[in-house]
Amino acid sequence: MPSLDALDADILRLFVREPRVGVLEASRRLGVARGTVQARLDKLTAAGVITGWGPALDAEALGFPVSAFATLEISQRPLDGEGGHAPVAEHLRAIPEVLEAHTITGAADLMVRLVARSNADLQRVIDDVVSSPYVVRASTVIVLATEIAPRLTQLLSDR
Repeated sequence: MPSLDALDADILRLFVREPRVGVLEASRRLGVARGTVQARLDKLTAAGVITGWGPALDAEALGFPVSAFATLEISQRPLDGEGGHAPVAEHLRAIPEVLEAHTITGAADLMVRLVARSNADLQRVIDDVVSSPYVVRASTVIVLATEIAPRLTQLLSDR
């Protein structure tokens, strides 16, 4: 894990806030050489801190206004010599409305973030999710409002 200094944090905050700012403009705003900004960006990318430069997409604007989270309990006994998280994860990857899936602790085994075009469409997505023979049970909650969107820049506050 790389150690981030104040300049790294400033560079990250700037590019998260304005991803199209450009290296030359970033160097001007931060008061450092263009080569310094580029070298820092390269270092942060190589270290895996920066994972991409693509546009951020909004599911609702794409026609998927319903969001939900589902917890899945998976079979603890292998079926046909297979079992565990791998076949369930493979199944979930094939469902476009599954945005994320995480192995978790507790009563359930996986936490899945889903989107759908409507509540009725959410039922179809859930039916797709539980159609895996490895999924024993699912429990779903619908998101009413997003109070805090996914974020990471606050983790830079002590730098």
